[in-house]
Amino acid sequence: MNWNDKKCAVVLTYDDALNIHLDKVIPILNSFNFKATFYLITSSPVVTGRIAEWRTASKQGHELGNHTLYHPCDGSLPGRDFVTKENDLSRYSIARAVKEIRTANEFLKDIDGKEERTFAYPCGDLKIGDTLYYDFLKRDFVAARGVEQGFLQAKSVNLANVNSFVENGTTAAQMITQIEEAEKVGSFIVFLFHGVGGEHPLNIDLEEHRKLLQYLKEREKDIWVTTMVDLTKYIKKKCETKRI
Repeated sequence: MNWNDKKCAVVLTYDDALNIHLDKVIPILNSFNFKATFYLITSSPVVTGRIAEWRTASKQGHELGNHTLYHPCDGSLPGRDFVTKENDLSRYSIARAVKEIRTANEFLKDIDGKEERTFAYPCGDLKIGDTLYYDFLKRDFVAARGVEQGFLQAKSVNLANVNSFVENGTTAAQMITQIEEAEKVGSFIVFLFHGVGGEHPLNIDLEEHRKLLQYLKEREKDIWVTTMVDLTKYIKKKCETKRI
């Protein structure tokens, strides 16, 4: 399958609404004329205190994705000492999770006016107890991004848990290798970033990030750099067309 008449698709996603995303990442993306997806925790002061800048980012073509109201993670899992009682997903009801995510959607709509957007699972946690809580939200989103790696063909993509590659301490060369692997098998790759030059324990170097963008610019005739919402809409359209 081709990707918008190119050999591969790349989606750049940035989680947690950090100051560095507005101050450093968006300006460099704009300098390369690339659009990306920013998954916002809508209660964050970086969102509530910088609404005008996020609105401008949306007008520039970047997607404002839903990363929930408070970023709840399952505190019952190993290595989750950072999870507080207040944002422990394992203590949530399905109704509470759905309500908070829909509240976040309304907040985002007030910023960008958009009806279509994608969701990203905080900490990659899919369930409350034994229940996949996104099952109650499928009509609210085009798709949801997870944290499991993998190179899939369009028809094999689970739009309720789209694969992604979490980058932490990764070099541009390593990320370029991942793109080349996706291209080799006719797939796509979703990059999942947090800090870019700081501000988060999961972080990549600002210069390595710039080198990645430079590579993508040089390969522009072969690689489609797009947003999560546009990639998933494209996948849906292509798969529906094949079924007709």
